[in-house]
Amino acid sequence: MASAENLDGHHGAGSFPADPMHQFEIARYVDINIGGFDLSFTNSSLFMVIAVTLISFFSIFFVRKQALIPSRMQSLVELSYEFVSNMVRQNVGQEGKKYFPFIFTIFMFVLFLNMLGMMPYSFTVTSHIAVTFALAFLIFLLVTVVGFVKHGLGFLGYFAPKGVPVFMLPLLVIIEVISYFTRPISLSVRLFANMMAGHTMLKVFSGFVISMGIAGGWLPLGVMVAFTGLEILIAFLQAYVFTILTCIYLNDSLHMH
Repeated sequence: MASAENLDGHHGAGSFPADPMHQFEIARYVDINIGGFDLSFTNSSLFMVIAVTLISFFSIFFVRKQALIPSRMQSLVELSYEFVSNMVRQNVGQEGKKYFPFIFTIFMFVLFLNMLGMMPYSFTVTSHIAVTFALAFLIFLLVTVVGFVKHGLGFLGYFAPKGVPVFMLPLLVIIEVISYFTRPISLSVRLFANMMAGHTMLKVFSGFVISMGIAGGWLPLGVMVAFTGLEILIAFLQAYVFTILTCIYLNDSLHMH
């Protein structure tokens, strides 16, 4: 039976570590309230600022010389550029070039937030639905505006696929409209759920490793290292999936069906 000390959230030697959900709590550093809106500077804000600073530093500082024989960091930045450029080219086409800066920014921002969350004592910004939904809704607005700017009211034809029998058209229009307007939800929940679930799993399993201590041998530690490597891979894949879906949505707006 668990002791009263363990039940109230405290733990002593050999007991299970703290609540795995504690790592997702928002901490206010500077309270700011303007017009009834809470604009406080939090740990989430801090790590977003760190991510933007690091992206700017890596993207500008390491490529400023444009050496013929690039350094490792310059090569990494150039590979990131080419990776996203190929993604845009393959999924959007030549018309997607003008949107490359936005898509590259989205990819790097999500990737850095995910990777920063893997550092000890850090905060995973993308584990909060408010952040991922804000990004997803921004993308939704962009692709919708692009669709109407390019096609005018003809963009509404996106919701009525060509060649569909007339008697099926009302049902398909409803399905297409629901599918379109749920994009921000699916896009944001996918990223948020994967990051939260992954970090919760790491916290729980690390708790077991700590509880087992030396008696558990090296196997639990090895498993924990493997899980950490898997979570790093997932952090990259989620940034990739978030970005490639952005490209697909943009392609739909530009070329419709």
